Amino acid sequence: MPLTLSAEQQLLRDNANQFIREAAPIGHMRALRDRNNADGFSRELWRQMAGLGWVGSFIPEAYGGLGLGYTEVGIILEACGRTLAPTPFISSVLLGAGCVLASGDSATQRELLPPIAAGDLLLALAFEETPRFAPHRVSCRAERASNVYRLHGRKTFVLDGGSADKLVVSARTSGATGDRRGISLFLVDAHQAGLTVQRTRTIDSRQVATCHLEAVEANLVGALGHGADLLDQVLDRATVALSAEMLGLCTEAYEITLEYLKTRVQFDAPIGSFQALQHRAVDMFGKLELTKSVIQAASSALDDEESLEQVPRLASAAKAQMTTLSRQITREAIQMHGGIGMTDEHNIGLYLKRAAATELMLGDTTHHRARFAKLSGF
Repeated sequence: MPLTLSAEQQLLRDNANQFIREAAPIGHMRALRDRNNADGFSRELWRQMAGLGWVGSFIPEAYGGLGLGYTEVGIILEACGRTLAPTPFISSVLLGAGCVLASGDSATQRELLPPIAAGDLLLALAFEETPRFAPHRVSCRAERASNVYRLHGRKTFVLDGGSADKLVVSARTSGATGDRRGISLFLVDAHQAGLTVQRTRTIDSRQVATCHLEAVEANLVGALGHGADLLDQVLDRATVALSAEMLGLCTEAYEITLEYLKTRVQFDAPIGSFQALQHRAVDMFGKLELTKSVIQAASSALDDEESLEQVPRLASAAKAQMTTLSRQITREAIQMHGGIGMTDEHNIGLYLKRAAATELMLGDTTHHRARFAKLSGF
């Protein structure tokens, strides 16, 4: 399980950073926000990323992808995190396409994965129903009617749900709310009768949706009643990828702050010469380097067949560590910038907002620390 990048991965990192800074600088996100863009992301940028092969990075070559690993996915998302570039990568590729790929349903894979890799089809995963992250607390139910299933229920915080062409929906086919057994996954067309989608925005201007389903026709994806196992696998992969995006966010916020410490002058001296601020900057640097290692270990485990059993623990370790760090770095950054950091004109406040939103996405620190402890036998 290597903890360093190969020459090819370093080249991808350099190219990804250059492309994102040129095509989607932080002003790109500001423009989408200020225009109140309905999607919350640029479809043109998404097509450009698809043209580079990034959208289909981990999708097998047989379905139009590149067949790369999750380390490469993390490199791309880390670059996106540096400029807060909003994309449907987590929602459509990691979550939506991830479910299709993990289901083993070859007919659905042949139908959906090529247009996803080409950037022509967007998926979203509708699995949450409660205010807190609890993927197995599913009360939305699926009833068999003739040759189709009909879904009844409500899904919340569906990332990019208002922009998706199709939804992968978790629903209960047996058992009680909270049971692992009895959860199944279904594919729903976004324009299907009985489906109502209400869009809203998070504090960082991303788009999420609440989906109401009333007798919505759906097709089964994967094995009946075994959706929890599939969900766990997909959510772990997405969690590692999200942590990589958060790493880019924190790295950039730290570097912006470090530059400010070097250039802001008070009492005829750069404020970076003040020992108290130096200590705080060094503390951030040390924790940032530690967190990089955790995320690299989790990404490498996903790409190593012999290490797959470690993925759940490493995914939770990465998200817990990353959430704690993003909270510290973005708050320290605001404090070190002083009053200007609180204004919308300065970019540093946007990093704080993104950190606050991603802190809760796919489970917060409390959830992942508890899960890590449980998986470790405590």
